[in-house]
Amino acid sequence: MKDDQFHSMQLWINLYSMHKKQKNVLGGDLELCSSNPLTGWYRDGCCNTDENDNGLHTVCAKVNNDFLEWCKSAGNDLVTPHPEFGFPGLKDGDNWCVCATWFARAIEAGKECKIYLKKTNEKTLKIIPLEILKKHAIDLS
Repeated sequence: MKDDQFHSMQLWINLYSMHKKQKNVLGGDLELCSSNPLTGWYRDGCCNTDENDNGLHTVCAKVNNDFLEWCKSAGNDLVTPHPEFGFPGLKDGDNWCVCATWFARAIEAGKECKIYLKKTNEKTLKIIPLEILKKHAIDLS
């Protein structure tokens, strides 16, 4: 294992254990969204949040090119890497904790992507009703 991989994993373990388990929109424990790329407000792989997360990075999305291109054209460039913020830049098929407000805007524009309900934080429900989220869910059986 490379040093940077080890440190990323160690960071994830440390941050994950630092705060209590948050809930998903279905009421269960919040599941890991992505460790590669490492996502989340805390960069812990989960869509955890706190009172300092003004963007509410709580929706675990499986981004696609349409969503990414729309975000960039609307002023939220998720494609260009910003290593100074631990942001690798996203590509089609990546999982990422996107802002609930941006996901709501994408729905209105018809540019939303698929999401994981079990990996989406319950705080999202302040912005988007569960019935709407379910229409875009990958993980409903």
